[in-house]
Amino acid sequence: MLSRRRIPAAAALMGLLSACAPTLGPPPPGPMAPPRNEAQFRAADFAWSQAPGRNALVGHLAYRMGETRYTCAGAVVIVTPETPWSRVRMQVLYKSDVRSALPADEVRARNPQAPPGDSGPYIKRASCDAGDRFSVAGLPDGAWYVVTIAKPVPGASGPSIALMRRVVTRGGRATAFEL
Repeated sequence: MLSRRRIPAAAALMGLLSACAPTLGPPPPGPMAPPRNEAQFRAADFAWSQAPGRNALVGHLAYRMGETRYTCAGAVVIVTPETPWSRVRMQVLYKSDVRSALPADEVRARNPQAPPGDSGPYIKRASCDAGDRFSVAGLPDGAWYVVTIAKPVPGASGPSIALMRRVVTRGGRATAFEL
């Protein structure tokens, strides 16, 4: 008789324990797409940036390092469309995909680790004037990476600084910002 009492107790204990077992739910529907390699350059990802637009980027360099003021006068300003590839590239080179100010030599030294690809046909260029201002017009709605090299003003000393900032254009407006 003792063994007959143990069977229901054991069954009850097993029922309680099975309630604690994790469930994984149903399997995913259909075949899953392979994960996308964000670091792979795809020209098609840049296609949106080639459309004509009514937006403009209007920038001003206001960077300082301590008491040292910096300038971009005469420097080229690069405006790169944001794509999965360019986002990864910015993270590798600038340690951010939003905003960065790092010694230019450090950024250049990381270039071999950045994902390969040629965004040259898709970038826009501007020149920084004597007042440290620059602009790029005719841009479609979207996100862009603005990059330039700043140097200490004449008479000051310090390293060249690579500046990067993500800026969004939309609504046919001029977007003003500072680096």
